[in-house]
Amino acid sequence: MGAAAGGEQHALQRLPPGQRTGDPRRRAPGGAAMNVKALNECGVVVLGGSAGVGLETATQFAEQGARVVVLGRNSERGQTAIASIGERTGTEAKFVRVDATDPEDAVRAEQECRDHLGVIDVLVSTTGPSEPPRLLHTIAIENLRPRIEEIILPPLHMMHAVLPGMRAQGGGSIVNVASDAAKVATPGETAIGAAMAAIVMFSKAAALEVKREGVRINLLTPSLIANTPGAALIGGEPFSARMFEKAAAMAHLGVVEPEDLAAMAVYLSSPAAARITGQAISVNGGISVA
Repeated sequence: MGAAAGGEQHALQRLPPGQRTGDPRRRAPGGAAMNVKALNECGVVVLGGSAGVGLETATQFAEQGARVVVLGRNSERGQTAIASIGERTGTEAKFVRVDATDPEDAVRAEQECRDHLGVIDVLVSTTGPSEPPRLLHTIAIENLRPRIEEIILPPLHMMHAVLPGMRAQGGGSIVNVASDAAKVATPGETAIGAAMAAIVMFSKAAALEVKREGVRINLLTPSLIANTPGAALIGGEPFSARMFEKAAAMAHLGVVEPEDLAAMAVYLSSPAAARITGQAISVNGGISVA
């Protein structure tokens, strides 16, 4: 800035974020206190945390000092995951088995997580399809509903389960991992794309519903993710393998790794992202700009 009248130079003084007047980390619009904690004070739940993006996300939160619970369907993989987290971080995570397509089981798991952590400050949902992309006419019609429900219901049920507690405590962060199939129409992703678009829309709408209570909901929408069970699934069928070889060739910044998505999930849950909600962020190495 230039010199003020009379030639006196004035320097701008920046206050720490938590001390700024009107800062959302202090007050919500209606004057209610918001609760955006430092990561080392957070209780974190990661759905699908036993492998791939979920495991890396749980590990990175633990590295930041957060208390972590991993949710998954397979107890053996879950125990392996928390052992891996312990080896990498020197912390003790907990595994809770859940079938999050079942609403009653999702509610039970949320309560078990809350009992263990005391409070749930962060939920990250990283579940995805168990079948590779296929052209719509090749999918038996009776299989469409289960394919779509296995994608939509886990993040929806877990988000629904944690929201009452987050609203009551005056804050929280939810990060749902969907896919760029929600944004870009691609042959072979008719059912998957429809389900992912549903995740994007219910997350955005819920973000508007709970913003006054200080709860933030965001999404990550990757395309191809290397070194994950999903990548192995896709590579196992000729059609989907060819499809994603083409996608990988367009990732001029590099094919995304689980570490990339985990780092963004950690950021979105931190005080640094206190003003970010309702956003669907593509992390795809440049495959698209949707």
